[in-house]
Amino acid sequence: MNLSKLNTAPLTEKTSEATVFIVDDDPAIRDSLTLMIGQENLTVHSYASAEDFLEAAEPNCLGCIIIDIRMQGMDGMQLQEALSQRNTLLPIIFLTGHGNIPMSVRAIKAGALDFLTKPVTREKLMAAIHAAVQESERMLSENASQQDAVSRIAGLTDRERDVLKLAIQGYANKEIARHLGISHRTVEIHKSKIMHKTGAVNLLDLARIAHVGDVELD
Repeated sequence: MNLSKLNTAPLTEKTSEATVFIVDDDPAIRDSLTLMIGQENLTVHSYASAEDFLEAAEPNCLGCIIIDIRMQGMDGMQLQEALSQRNTLLPIIFLTGHGNIPMSVRAIKAGALDFLTKPVTREKLMAAIHAAVQESERMLSENASQQDAVSRIAGLTDRERDVLKLAIQGYANKEIARHLGISHRTVEIHKSKIMHKTGAVNLLDLARIAHVGDVELD
């Protein structure tokens, strides 16, 4: 592991709040990575196995996870699959001395942000971590927006959801009324309640909330 001091981009305030998780069964690697990353004022937690990480970590936070490929018990690729099944919002950086091109392609296709080989320079590792933290921030923001939209839409009645789906598809009130077999005035009342419950400021905003909230239009 190359611990030479190289120039890296300065940490932003947001990045300095991030946590870097290390999963590697080699204690020397864990120690050197912890030292390297800790010198950048980042919080670091290390684990000797994938099983330890899955049991102890709270992974849906701002940060990233650095994973070795070849480990006793669950290997790095299996850990990636387990995290995917849990819908973990934590970008993955693989760091291994046993990688190859097919393995790296498989890892990236499965969602890994980067695939690095040991030994790695401080500059290269920190660049990968910076990119991962930026991706983590984006993922967390997107997830928060989705959960907020889902929460707003969850308060709608079945009839209001019916009106919502037709409204964001561009149907006029009279067309919605005819399609649902209700009065034009009833459609107006439903739309007013929809806008109030979702907090939408206009129809375009309502369409955005519905899209983020994964409202099925069929």
